[in-house]
Amino acid sequence: MHIGILGPGRLGRSLAALLEPHGHRVCLTRHAADIPSEVEGVLLTVPDSAIAAVVDDWSGPLPVLHCSGALTVDVLRPLTPAGSFHPLMTFPGVDVAIPDPTTIPVAIDGDEEAVAFGRRIAESLGMRIITVPGDRRLYHAAAVLAGNFGTVLLAHAVRALVEAGVPEASAGNILLPLALQSLTNAASDPAGSLTGPVARGDDATIAAHIAALDASGLNSTVELYQQLTEATRQLHTGKL
Repeated sequence: MHIGILGPGRLGRSLAALLEPHGHRVCLTRHAADIPSEVEGVLLTVPDSAIAAVVDDWSGPLPVLHCSGALTVDVLRPLTPAGSFHPLMTFPGVDVAIPDPTTIPVAIDGDEEAVAFGRRIAESLGMRIITVPGDRRLYHAAAVLAGNFGTVLLAHAVRALVEAGVPEASAGNILLPLALQSLTNAASDPAGSLTGPVARGDDATIAAHIAALDASGLNSTVELYQQLTEATRQLHTGKL
């Protein structure tokens, strides 16, 4: 396929890097006028706030799919055929990491021709195609909770481990197997996979953790630890 990608940011460059080894021709550009007429469709990887400006300037009958997680297809109207193509994955940039496309769910929606274009891309990469019939804001909030907030939590854990004397350069990789296995266990049964002091009812250990974090001056981590301990209790007791 010949695919246009409008928006050469981290997502746009990452998608180009995934598509080209699979035999696709990719035109990656920041200007709609530079997209050749022979492309079969266009993915918009511009920021959400820039989509409306693209729509105002767009002309032509090509399928156009935005890659926003939070927005519906309506943001592209009156364009037709229009759709959405949202890979449910983190894309930190080609200089950091390129995810394995076979591990990526992708939410596709829109007009029939746009959906067909998106499905052809996804199937060629081995992506798992999903649909989101409900509120896209909730869908995207779930992505942020699972993706961004997990990163923040690991950053706090690294700070605590460094305060315990472990070199900062190795702290993240020391914690990573634990974090990954915990998430793997939780995918099918979050409450049943809980381990640690909350699951054991070990309030003395929890108090000791908070005291040590507080003594180390990790004030924001203390607050987060307390909030997450309460959330863990709710999950453990079936009240979440």
